[in-house]
Amino acid sequence: MALPGKKKEKEAVTYAKVTWKIVLLYVLITAFCIIVIAPLVIVFSSSLRRPENQNSPLMLFIEFSGASYVRAFSQMNYPMELLNSLMTTGLAVFCIVVLATMAAYPIGRIKSRMARFLYYFFISGLIIPSQMVIVPIAQTFHRLGIPNTRFTPVLMFITCSLPFSVFLFSGFMKGVPVEVEEAAYIDGASLWKRFSAVVFPLLKPATVSVIITQGMWIWNDYFYPMVFISRQNQYSLPVGMLQFLGDKENPAQWNILFAACVLCALPLIAIFMILQKQFINGIAAGAVKG
Repeated sequence: MALPGKKKEKEAVTYAKVTWKIVLLYVLITAFCIIVIAPLVIVFSSSLRRPENQNSPLMLFIEFSGASYVRAFSQMNYPMELLNSLMTTGLAVFCIVVLATMAAYPIGRIKSRMARFLYYFFISGLIIPSQMVIVPIAQTFHRLGIPNTRFTPVLMFITCSLPFSVFLFSGFMKGVPVEVEEAAYIDGASLWKRFSAVVFPLLKPATVSVIITQGMWIWNDYFYPMVFISRQNQYSLPVGMLQFLGDKENPAQWNILFAACVLCALPLIAIFMILQKQFINGIAAGAVKG
């Protein structure tokens, strides 16, 4: 039988070990947060300086000026590029949601080899990066007579986003009760009516997840607009920011570039704040039901 003194000593040692683990965990979390947040603080601090202020960016908040924002706003033609980004992202995300849900519906409902083949067919699109085949794709667009406009990159955005979106929707589709759809079928609802009025509303968490994850990628992408858009007045915000990087003759305008980064991120921050709750619920529900 253990003595009371030894029992208390053993409990104290155990408590000390647990305390050190908690302290170490908090230290690691704090270090990770600093690594993630530090670049954002440096960018925001530098964006508040005048363009000619070339002091070290590590000297935080030594000046508070909106001159860099004014220059970035005017040189980028921010309203036009914002409109281009909104149209491109909105159209691409809308098509992705429509096509992905319509593809995931039969894949998640029909139990056959063909449905399984189509599922793996879409999933295989996650393996090969589209940048590897950009040259033959551009040649195909040229031979088909597809013009280089602000909507040309939308085709690439839809194609690249469908594999992940179909994967997410098909996994979530398995959690939608078949009995609800059968009840609508008994009431005389057609296939399209069952899909649009019964099944699709139940996919709201997954839909919000796809909108945010794919919308963020499409909004921030500059590769496809840079390749397929030839007119400057049709550039999106990320492409418009490239003019501040400079070249061998003209040095980079870092303060203006940082201000342009903040202006580019503001619409996304606003949208994320509005849809934050739905985004978290969609990710959690998709992980459980998929």
